[in-house]
Amino acid sequence: MSPGSNFPAAPSRLVIASRQSQLALWQAEHVKARLIELYPGCAVEILGMTTEGDRILDRPLAEIGGKGLFVKELEVALLDRRADLAVHSLKDVPMELGESFALPIVMKREDPRDAFVSARFDSLERLPAGSRVGTSSLRRASQIRFRFPQLQVLPLRGNVNTRLAKLDAGDYDAIILAAAGLKRLGLAARIRSLITVEASLPAAGQGALGIETLSDRPDLEAWLAPLADRRTHVEVSAERTVARRLGGNCRMPLAAYCVTEADGALRLRARVGAEDGSGMSDTDLKSPQAHFESAEQLGIQAAAALLDQGAGRWLGSS
Repeated sequence: MSPGSNFPAAPSRLVIASRQSQLALWQAEHVKARLIELYPGCAVEILGMTTEGDRILDRPLAEIGGKGLFVKELEVALLDRRADLAVHSLKDVPMELGESFALPIVMKREDPRDAFVSARFDSLERLPAGSRVGTSSLRRASQIRFRFPQLQVLPLRGNVNTRLAKLDAGDYDAIILAAAGLKRLGLAARIRSLITVEASLPAAGQGALGIETLSDRPDLEAWLAPLADRRTHVEVSAERTVARRLGGNCRMPLAAYCVTEADGALRLRARVGAEDGSGMSDTDLKSPQAHFESAEQLGIQAAAALLDQGAGRWLGSS
C-alpha cells in the first residue's frame, strides 16, 4: 500500500509510544530515524511509558500475566490518540490483538538466536553441574533443563543492564539473553557464544520489531509501508500461527522458528516442552512456497503435529 490521493503526501507529525527501557527506546529511536529519513519535514516524537511488566520485577513474568503487560499501556496511548504508533519486540506482542488494533509492519529481523553470557564459562556445555543459569523465559528454561538436567535454571527479571549487573555480581554463573537485544545495545562483546537454533529454538518473532497502530489508520499503514520487510513478516506469520493455535503466551514453553531457504521454500520448526525439562515435542515442516497463506497453513500443521505428539499435556496452564 502506498500513499494516494486520500492521504497527505507525507505526515507532518508522528508520535511513537515506547517502553522506557534502554532497549525499547533504542528500538523507538531506530524507527524514528527511519521515519525522518523518509519524511524529513515530519516532527517525530517518542512518548516514553513505564508498563506494568516493567514495574513488577519481583515475580516471574508468567505469574503476573505474561508479555502482554509490556503492551497494554502503549495500546491505551494509541486509543487515546496520544500516540500514532507503538514499537514492540515482536516476541512480546500477544498472538491475538484486540479488534481496535493492527500490526501492519514487521521490520527486518536481527539475529534470532539466544546468547550465552558468562564471565567464566564459554557455553552451556562447559558449565559444571550445579551451575546457576538465569533466564526470564519458560521456553529457554524448558530447553536448557531438557538438555542439561544437571544445571540449576533460576528466574531472572529486569532490563538488559539489570540482568548483566546481576551476573557480574555473582548471582548467576551464566545468563541467557536474546542476541538481538545485546547487539542493538552495542553489547555484542558480552556474548560468550551464540546458542544454535537446534539447541535452543527461538521464540515466535524473536529478533523482529513490530509496529502496532489502530486498525482505523490506513494512512499510517501507507506511511509506514517502506519500513516493512516482507520476508520476515511471512516467516514470523508462520511462527505466530503456531503459537496462536496452541493458545500461545509466555506462560508455556513454546518455541517456533521459520526461515526461507535458498530454494524459496519455507521451513518451520516448532517445539513445546515440559517446564521442568522432563519431556519435549518437536516438529519440522516445509512448504514449497513462501507467502502469507502458506505460512499460515504451515503454522496450523505444526501446531497439529505437536498436539499429535502429546504436547497438550504441557499446555494446560496456558
